Amino acid sequence: MKRALTVDDLVIAGIALAAGLLAAVLLRMLLRWLGKHADRTRWSGDDLIVDTLRTVVPWAAFLGGAASAGAALPLTKTVQHNVNQILTVLLIFVVTLSVARGIAGLMRTVTQSRPGVAGSATIFVNITRILILAIGFLVVLQTLGISIAPLLTALGVGGLAVALALQDTLANLFAGIHILASKTVQPGDYIRLSSGEEGYVEDINWRQTTVRALSNNLIVIPNGELAKTNMTNFMRPEQELTILLQVGVAYDSDLDHVERVTNEVIAEVMAEVEGALPDHEPIIRFHTFGDSRIGFTVILGVGEFSDQYRIKHEFIKRLHKRYHTEGIRIPAPTRTVAIQQGAVSIPQQAIPHPRLPGEADEVTPVRLD
Repeated sequence: MKRALTVDDLVIAGIALAAGLLAAVLLRMLLRWLGKHADRTRWSGDDLIVDTLRTVVPWAAFLGGAASAGAALPLTKTVQHNVNQILTVLLIFVVTLSVARGIAGLMRTVTQSRPGVAGSATIFVNITRILILAIGFLVVLQTLGISIAPLLTALGVGGLAVALALQDTLANLFAGIHILASKTVQPGDYIRLSSGEEGYVEDINWRQTTVRALSNNLIVIPNGELAKTNMTNFMRPEQELTILLQVGVAYDSDLDHVERVTNEVIAEVMAEVEGALPDHEPIIRFHTFGDSRIGFTVILGVGEFSDQYRIKHEFIKRLHKRYHTEGIRIPAPTRTVAIQQGAVSIPQQAIPHPRLPGEADEVTPVRLD
């Protein structure tokens, strides 16, 4: 110390520290007030900005007060330098965490803004967060006067060994990045794999894809397996799709009457059932002379894959009721078997006689004519 510590030095340092603390509290209150107003706007970007500043600004004010307090004290150059380094490292740490959280929130908001069952592609969020934290760590080392060149060289050599040891993990990582970059699958899509699993894509992270089945169970699929398997995406190129229902009527039915009644039922279902597409033009096509019926296909439009079950349910109920009212028969499958007149040979059967205790079993063959 160049001079002795006095009470005035302590008072000035205390005032500077208290001023920094008071400024941090006031700024946090101000940012909280701004956050409430930001919630009322449609743009979600102001929410992320205020949320990021809510952490950085108060801490910056407090650390600034601490730096001023340290400057007011009669410290040696070495101690002053160490104090400034510690405060700088704390500020870099706070800024790094806030920026990582802000950018992760921005990416999460973008992924959740798409229609369908919302999900977050955490693979990009996690990779971005790790990169920002790594950059902040390197800046801290550089601030402390530690050379990062040997560290980068060691990381390069060690990264090669890690890559060889984690081939499957890295394969899943790059497969997930490829899936999202090619937009073949996105969170919220309804997919069906060639192996039979199907459901809504909940999340695609660095290792696996999580699919929620209609039974509300979660199916976990490694990204590498998802990239190699045959898959049907029912949300692309568009979410709306058509469904086919097979119907059959008796041969004595008036097909024009059948078509007219069926169209009326279709119009009723399309207008009243949730998930149906009223603007979609229904199609009825007769196509088969079956064993006991004339078959035709009804093509309906639905807004989304899971809506088809509700629409099929209502359509079949209403069509069956309307056909019954109109006298249109839906015959059950029948088969006529012609029996040729003549003798039918039946194998001999052995009929056992009752026996007394102690007697051996005895059977007498009987021929049935």
